[in-house]
Amino acid sequence: MTIPVTPDTQGASTRPYLIRALHDWCTDNGFTPYLAVYVDGSVQVPAEYVKNNEIVLNASFEATSSLQLGNDFISFKARFGGTAREIVVPIDHVIAIYARENGQGMAFPAPPVGAEPPPAEGNSSAAEAAAAPRGLRLAETPAADPSPGDEGARAADEDEPTPPEPPGSGRPSLKRVK
Repeated sequence: MTIPVTPDTQGASTRPYLIRALHDWCTDNGFTPYLAVYVDGSVQVPAEYVKNNEIVLNASFEATSSLQLGNDFISFKARFGGTAREIVVPIDHVIAIYARENGQGMAFPAPPVGAEPPPAEGNSSAAEAAAAPRGLRLAETPAADPSPGDEGARAADEDEPTPPEPPGSGRPSLKRVK
């Protein structure tokens, strides 16, 4: 017998639960959780750090304050170039969560173009929507230290030391788990 799949039988999205679980895994193992986010008008991030409609955020407890990993939004405060900023990301705009040190994590599909975010009060946008091509470009970020003008893209404090790479780690890669 086949059970029809309707919104009632599908349940809530697994994405927020997987993001919380991987964030916990990174934290428990001493890794730095990074979020790759697709940026459009519904995402509140510093626009000056957005490249190709994407931004990578350091979501560790050391780099954030008031971190909330909710079912609809991720929100926190972080410092970009020494200035505290409020970050609000709809869950469906998180395209990956991974450990900075080894690249292990999970990628998610980008939101469809023109998708409406869940309603939220006071959700202002910091970047305009754009129709630029989307895609996951993680190879540059985890392996390379940011350039001096890009220190805020990781949302880390400026005096935070960079942890050494594990021996023989080479270039991290992101594994897709189905």
